[in-house]
Amino acid sequence: MNQQKKNVIYIYVILDLLAAAISWTLLYVFRKYFVEDVHTPLSVILSETRYYQGLLVVSLFWINLFYVSGTYVNVYRKSRIKEIIKTFAISVIGCTIIFFGLILDDIVKDYTSYYISASFLFACQFILTLLFRLIVLNYSKMQLRRGTVFFNTLIIGSNHNAVNLYNSLIDVKKSTGNKFIGFVEVNNRSANGLKEYIPQLGSVDDIKSIIQKNQVEEVIIAIETQEHHQINEIINELADTETVIKIIPDMYDILSGFAKMNNVLGDALIEIYPDLMPRWEKNVKRIIDIVASSIAILLLLPVYIFTAIKVKLSSPGDILYKQERIGINGKPFFIYKFRSMFVDAESNGPALSSKNDARITNWGKIMRKWRLDEIPQFFNVLIGDMSLVGPRPERKYFIDQIIQQAPHYKHISKVKPGITSLGMVKYGYAENVEEMIQRLKFDIIYIENISIILDIKILFYTISTVIQGRGK
Repeated sequence: MNQQKKNVIYIYVILDLLAAAISWTLLYVFRKYFVEDVHTPLSVILSETRYYQGLLVVSLFWINLFYVSGTYVNVYRKSRIKEIIKTFAISVIGCTIIFFGLILDDIVKDYTSYYISASFLFACQFILTLLFRLIVLNYSKMQLRRGTVFFNTLIIGSNHNAVNLYNSLIDVKKSTGNKFIGFVEVNNRSANGLKEYIPQLGSVDDIKSIIQKNQVEEVIIAIETQEHHQINEIINELADTETVIKIIPDMYDILSGFAKMNNVLGDALIEIYPDLMPRWEKNVKRIIDIVASSIAILLLLPVYIFTAIKVKLSSPGDILYKQERIGINGKPFFIYKFRSMFVDAESNGPALSSKNDARITNWGKIMRKWRLDEIPQFFNVLIGDMSLVGPRPERKYFIDQIIQQAPHYKHISKVKPGITSLGMVKYGYAENVEEMIQRLKFDIIYIENISIILDIKILFYTISTVIQGRGK
């Protein structure tokens, strides 16, 4: 993200703070003069300690609420109509919380004043916030049209579809903000039409290095109909990048409703964004992770102590077992478990455990049945390496083998790994690479349908499995 785009986010935050401060000030003055019917000079009212306390609390409240809702992300991609609807909804939620948290404890004779005050606060907050935001959004759209701010864009493809798409986006009256830095060839053909307009930067095999070198933010797949079988391979290559992917649809895609138009003057394209969840839902998921893992650690403290003692007595070795796993965006981290195997269990190389694995201690078998070996991972969740729900993290040794047979495994890295997952609920532990691949389909289904509600369902199924001792 360049400095101009960061500056717009800062302006968004500052104006939201200003709107919150003005709204609270107007409400405070309104309640003094029209609800409490005081006759104190304005200067005295605005010097009261309670006014400043409320100003600080309310302003910080609104900024945090907007942050959690994902307001300060992708400002240049925002739709003004959607922003109006979203601002309205968040203003209703925020004012309701403030109404019950700060205003309801006031002592007044007529409860009608509460509703008048809440309505007045909502009107001020919504109108001022929206007014400031529309000014910023109009300014950002103007920057995109003028080309002072842009998205570095790479085209995949080079012939008829690519040339037509390039010309249609260049000729559009209002710029979509795409700056075409070049294209990559799909089948390494020497003859192509797009070379007349933008440079060729390489082939699909070089796409990751091209994206990194040129800070590419959007990739448009504009290959020919006969090349559509390669789309899955291309998307798999782009799975662990942060780029927005757009695809020229065929008629089936259009009729199926996959193609979307964000600009009336632009082309209808299939759009794939790196964020699988809305930002507000992603933030709520993280809050749930922190709160739930903290509570679990406190409640399970006696279980931690008991299990640690049993592990120590069961066989020589450390109580905790630390192992490197691959997390979100391919980043390695150390996962922690209570040791369930004898020391040097992998002296002959990495190996997955099986049902009758001789390397597992007697106490380890009991722990695995009740998933007690997994509970130290709540600390992994707390520090942010893992989530409560997400695909199980694997070792690079096995990931390399899986990708050879199932390249779409790369999509797993889009989300944080979890203590439990849909794959664990539906399939369970895998004893070999083939079973890992079979379980993979459930993890892909989870990623494509990820939501807070689905996480809650998976957690309930997991708790049921643990209570019944159906782990393996």
